[in-house]
Amino acid sequence: MDYLFEDITCITMDDARAGGPVLERARVGVDNGVIAYIGPSRAGGGPERARVGADNDAVPFYSPDAGAGPQSPAPAAKRIIPGKDKVLIPGLYNCHTHTPMTLLRGFADDMALGDWLRNRIFPAEAGFDDAEMPAAGARLAIAEMISSGTVAFSDMYFGLRAIALAAAEIGVKANLCNGVFAFDRENFDFYRDRSFLETEAVLAEFSGAELNGRIKAEAGVHAEYTTYEKAWRQAAEYAAARGLRMQVHVSETKDEHEKCRQIYGLTPAEVLDRHGVFDTGGTAAHCVWAEDGDMEIFARRGVSAVHCPVSNLKLACGVAPVLRMLEKGVNVALGTDSAASNNSFDLFEEIKFSGLLQKNASGDPAAVPAYQALKMATANGARAQGRENSGVLREGFDADMVMLDFRNPRHGVCYDPVSGAVYSGSGKDVALTMCRGKILYENGEFLTLDLERTLWEAGRQCLRIKGSC
Repeated sequence: MDYLFEDITCITMDDARAGGPVLERARVGVDNGVIAYIGPSRAGGGPERARVGADNDAVPFYSPDAGAGPQSPAPAAKRIIPGKDKVLIPGLYNCHTHTPMTLLRGFADDMALGDWLRNRIFPAEAGFDDAEMPAAGARLAIAEMISSGTVAFSDMYFGLRAIALAAAEIGVKANLCNGVFAFDRENFDFYRDRSFLETEAVLAEFSGAELNGRIKAEAGVHAEYTTYEKAWRQAAEYAAARGLRMQVHVSETKDEHEKCRQIYGLTPAEVLDRHGVFDTGGTAAHCVWAEDGDMEIFARRGVSAVHCPVSNLKLACGVAPVLRMLEKGVNVALGTDSAASNNSFDLFEEIKFSGLLQKNASGDPAAVPAYQALKMATANGARAQGRENSGVLREGFDADMVMLDFRNPRHGVCYDPVSGAVYSGSGKDVALTMCRGKILYENGEFLTLDLERTLWEAGRQCLRIKGSC
């Protein structure tokens, strides 16, 4: 066995697990990229939960001396990782972002989405090349993601090969698309567009057995309001022919949603579905103004809604009807959107906000409890990316896991590890990030990328952007 996490609290997110999804005083073994063993560290049962005595001293749930029984036999391992004061969770899934836009973090803040895109972001992106800038932005984004517990991301941007190379080299999972823009109705042809050309190149170069599906190409339509009927049909035909899932922005703003109704008499989801865009499944980002009929389309087509609460709040787009989507059987995952509209890739922020917003909107403090919020970032995220045997800590599943260090003031007293991770948690708690059994980040050290080089290159590209604006 390659690794053995010893005496650790394990939030498996495995709803089918006998005894519940949380295993205290656990051992978790990793071998050849998969979870090879999950079991108790000590015989005779686990420790008591945290309790408060008459002297108001609290005993943390992870206390190594509380209720300890005799050791059970340990599987042999090349390396044993002590789990005292640590919590193990599945790796997080960021199911909607635009990683190269990390180079535009703080470039345009405090603006409405339409103004922000047309007058600041699109003009700046016009100066981006197809290789150096996407590579620099993607590497910086991935560095931030793995240091805060994300092992997989779904990206929509141009320069796909550069992004795919960065993800492949660093060791994360990625679902990548170049979403179609079609402003030129007279001359647009999907099969000559760089969206098609870049997708074909990634399929050819990164679909080999050596990556075993870690890098996936997908089809993409940027949004209803940035494209038109011919583009939708051609992108959908291509996705069907190549067996690709689809990424698309849907109903992010009220203005976008209502204008589509005025033009077509249909919602964005309805008009895109009529042209086959959702036939192969995939992800619909934002869905802030989605209606019941849209949700029924998502559920029927196997389309996951990706909730991006922090970006939507910053751009004043509204609050997505997550509770209603869940009731309608829609798989809801989480995303950060870009660093230009969010300013952070810390998915723990999205986890917390995803629950708090629904509690506030519904007036029900029990809405989206902590476990469900964490599930949207783990098991639901893996489902949104179409990745089986992922998103849950279970024997035989990919060893994608994050170890959180709870020995800090945020968690000095913790009665429930799930509550601690969701309501008190932060990317700063991440002590180790592993993807398919490979440690990418540990105790502040990046093991698969050169951080100084990454920071230097990002800074160099920012100077180019400043010089062109």
